[in-house]
Amino acid sequence: MVRECKGELFRIRGRGTGRKVGKTNRFYFREGLMMKKSLIKLSISSAIAFVGVLGFWIRMPAPMVERPMSQVALEDELGKAERLNNQAVELYQQGKYAEAIPLAEKALAIRKNLLGDNYPDVTESLNNLAALYISRGRYREAEPLLQKSLAITKDKLEDNHPDVAAIMNNLAFLYESQGKYTEAEPLYQESLAIWKEQLGDNHPDVATSMNNLAGLYYLQGRYTDAERLLKQSLAIRKEILGDHDLSVSDSLNNLGALYRSQGRYREAELRYEDSLAITRKKLGDNHPFVADTINNFGLLYYSQGRYTEAERLYQESLAIKREKLGYNHPLVADTLNNLAGLYYSQGRYREAEPLYQDSLVIRKEKLGDNHPHVAESLNNLAALYRLQGRYREAERLYEQSLNITKKSLGNNHNFVATILNNQAALYSSQERYTKKDAEALYQQSLAIRKEILPDNHPDVAESQNNLAALYESQERYTEAERLFKQSLAIRKEQLGENHPFVATSLNNLAALYESQERYTEAERLFKQSLAIRKEQLAENHPFVAESLNNLAALYYSQDNVTKAIEFLSQGLSVEEYNLSENLVAGDERQKQDYMRTISGTTNGAISLNLQSAPNNPEATRLALKTIFERKGRILDILTNSLQILRQRIEDSESQKLLTELFAIHTQYANLIFKKPEDFPSPEVYRQLIAEVQTKAKQLEDKLSRRSSEFRNLSQPITLEAIQEKIPADAALVELVRYRPFNPFNPKVPPNKGFGKPRYAAYILYQKGEPQVIDLGEAEGIDHVVKELRDKLVVSNPRTIKTLKKSARKLDKFVMEPVRQLLGETKTILLSPDATLNLIPFEALVDENNQYLVENYQISYLTSGRDLLRPNSNNKRQSALVIADPFYHSPVVAINRSVENISQLFATETFGRLEGTAQEAEAIQTTMGLSDNQIKTKQQATENALKQVKNPDFLHIATHGFFLSKPTSENPTNLDNPLFRSGLVFTGVEERQSGGDDGVFTADEATLLNLVGTQLVVLSACDTGIGDISTGEGIYGLRRAFVIAGSESQMISLWKVEDNATKDLMVAYYQGLKVGKGRRDALLEIQRNWLKEGEYEHPYYWASFIFSGDGTPIALGASQK
Repeated sequence: MVRECKGELFRIRGRGTGRKVGKTNRFYFREGLMMKKSLIKLSISSAIAFVGVLGFWIRMPAPMVERPMSQVALEDELGKAERLNNQAVELYQQGKYAEAIPLAEKALAIRKNLLGDNYPDVTESLNNLAALYISRGRYREAEPLLQKSLAITKDKLEDNHPDVAAIMNNLAFLYESQGKYTEAEPLYQESLAIWKEQLGDNHPDVATSMNNLAGLYYLQGRYTDAERLLKQSLAIRKEILGDHDLSVSDSLNNLGALYRSQGRYREAELRYEDSLAITRKKLGDNHPFVADTINNFGLLYYSQGRYTEAERLYQESLAIKREKLGYNHPLVADTLNNLAGLYYSQGRYREAEPLYQDSLVIRKEKLGDNHPHVAESLNNLAALYRLQGRYREAERLYEQSLNITKKSLGNNHNFVATILNNQAALYSSQERYTKKDAEALYQQSLAIRKEILPDNHPDVAESQNNLAALYESQERYTEAERLFKQSLAIRKEQLGENHPFVATSLNNLAALYESQERYTEAERLFKQSLAIRKEQLAENHPFVAESLNNLAALYYSQDNVTKAIEFLSQGLSVEEYNLSENLVAGDERQKQDYMRTISGTTNGAISLNLQSAPNNPEATRLALKTIFERKGRILDILTNSLQILRQRIEDSESQKLLTELFAIHTQYANLIFKKPEDFPSPEVYRQLIAEVQTKAKQLEDKLSRRSSEFRNLSQPITLEAIQEKIPADAALVELVRYRPFNPFNPKVPPNKGFGKPRYAAYILYQKGEPQVIDLGEAEGIDHVVKELRDKLVVSNPRTIKTLKKSARKLDKFVMEPVRQLLGETKTILLSPDATLNLIPFEALVDENNQYLVENYQISYLTSGRDLLRPNSNNKRQSALVIADPFYHSPVVAINRSVENISQLFATETFGRLEGTAQEAEAIQTTMGLSDNQIKTKQQATENALKQVKNPDFLHIATHGFFLSKPTSENPTNLDNPLFRSGLVFTGVEERQSGGDDGVFTADEATLLNLVGTQLVVLSACDTGIGDISTGEGIYGLRRAFVIAGSESQMISLWKVEDNATKDLMVAYYQGLKVGKGRRDALLEIQRNWLKEGEYEHPYYWASFIFSGDGTPIALGASQK
């Protein structure tokens, strides 16, 4: 289980990994993946196979029968049945069960018709058809076939004949698959006794029977019995068949599986290594059996938290299976599910979902809609949706999974208990704790497990653990403690004192004691849990971080700041290690998903500092270091990785991938700007978009992995490194939105320990310790931000008084407290957060009724880590100015409330910005640019921009757009703000197909090559607007041009009158020409205009803000 004690900050993990065990036609445990997360069990089951079915046939003496037809005709018909049977076997081996069943049924019918019920070939057909039914989850149909086969065989042969033992084994496996362990065990035991009697103790079939009985004991949690039989089976196989027989490999694999489930990881790894070596030697590197062992290795590494290694092995296993078995084989579905489970555990939910869906599709197609493996896939998807907050979808899938499982396996199967457990977790997430909801389901799950499993089975412990967590959330501490202790005792007995599940139980019991303020007991158990996790899972496992964070929270609760800082610092270090690993691959949204999983500890570090240790330098440094490591982190990674790839000119593969990615993003942009009715059907439209999205995702992942080869070039973030980059006369002001954590609030359910969001400011100089101040609740500040912005975007002179009143109000909230720490410092490197990105701080009004621009020089950053981004040494090309596109339309305002982006360009028109032509001419004259560097009218195209490469500077004067997120469903799925913001160019209203349609999105801008470009000026309306993301700035054009590699950007926060913008730009470039800094040139204009009558309203001079490197630009390549 995962219990979120104290909300997001210190999540108490009570989860473990195990797997479902079955047998394959190689008689070994087909390892699937059964993960428990947030009270969720994800299960991946295996292909079903029998001993003696579809592997070796049961042959009995042929009785004499009358043959009414001619011998030739009889032999022809029997030959037909034999061919049908063989075809069915081949289809079975290919995973084509649905196609095999009618052939097997026909073969059985022919044989029964010609030979009667008691002929050996009939028994063979009964067995084979039963195997196929089981493969499709049709257990009830399979059972009478096996029972009849057993009856015939007993009638014709002695009760202790080996063929009788084989059918008993098969029937036992059927019962095992149905969870009828009590019925399965005596059949396995009797089968083993017959084989021993008839074949001797050391026969290979005896070893196989021992292996199968061991598998049943494993499912029952009887690990000691299972290990004994597996070792005996291995010894027999080695003695009779030699050390390098494939069956020896199977036994080693099974022992590895058992040891892995017990947390005996080193022993498991040795067995897997030996098993893989044998299999590779016998079958080569690309055999499906080799893929199975590689998959099992992946499971082992997953259990140890070695996720990077596990992913590599899963991918290798998947590639082999796809090559040898095809893309739609059930065994391919198994590995897809395992890989999805890994991504699930890493919080890479967007990667997990399509894999789960692909696995589900294969299983439905190959196994049928009502197969238990289909139910498992539905369960896994539901678990994923629950964590994403998609509760309705999750509940629907859980219901489907439960119905299928009950129908195929009965009401009392362990997997029914698993799904009930998961449904209960869903209800807990929705705070539906009552006896009708979560509690009732947890109790049902526990009751089933107690009925069908031994009382000391690990799954019983899991149910007890989960129910205890629910009771704790209801403050039913006595009941919770009893169940936690029972769960812990079972896990210690069955898994050993040092198993990770034991650590989980210790962790959860400690959290309960903490809730009761039994701090001494809690500390002892937390430390025991931490020690086990460090020993068993490695120092940098995420569970180790959680244990460290839990101890930090415990000390925080006791106001032991020194200890809290010590353990939180260690926990954050482990999280940083995993953060670096997990942000390497995946697209931007997947990175966002992962960042959200650790937001609690960010809030915790800030809260500890502000609430308990505001004057503690160590606490302040820890909080600010955490902010630097996480705020703007995704932007930093995207920027650096793309720059690395762009600079690798000699790497033709990287350049090819970048070119392909640019093309696919353009293709996607073209699609989303079209209307669904332009296509044969909405389904075709959705399919095309889905295909393009999938292709883009694949390319982005490849590029991420290529750039990850260079991640060792990234240096760890330190306060000292950032301080070195702060000018001596400047201060870095890091604004952060956080949720205050109160350790004395109720710890569960999630988020109860967190208060309403607030803002804080951290101030850092080139030398000295950082300082911090709390700024108050975010709700009030955000309200004033909106109030001020609404007044800034209107140029009415009569509004100056009320505007300054709002500007003063916001200044009181934010900058006046900061000024108390700034002293005489007038140069501010400002990193806003959340809605504070939407206003120019220069327009705030101080206590002397002066705008801040009059006394302060402000440059904007996404975070302080921006200062560490080095400028490129790439050779720059000539500057480029794009202005005055030929829209060919009258002036019409842009409607930003449209639901579908295609409507904007299908119905709206864009008026010419006449001032931009004069603007371009003035820049050309001032900067000494050639005619080729000026693209206007028909030349002001999207392609002109796409072809640019490393220009000295880039100036774009055209219409910008930003659309708010659609509220209704539409097939374009425009939740990505980079597709809802952009620029328009010549030809936009003609909407030509292809790459140059006149619409250039921010998403496309991220792929421009602007490495080394010193300045990007977006002389257009709203180019600084986008979706707000706490900790990541604004998702829009500015972010896109940063990712593209530009050193600095000048953008607008609202639409400004055309002539005023022209005048500002002309003056700005005149300042640059005479050597003024990129920031200083704008500052001088703002101060001058403030003194002049025509442009004194902040609407004019505050609309543009500057971010990035503010030093003067070098103009070598740009001049004639």
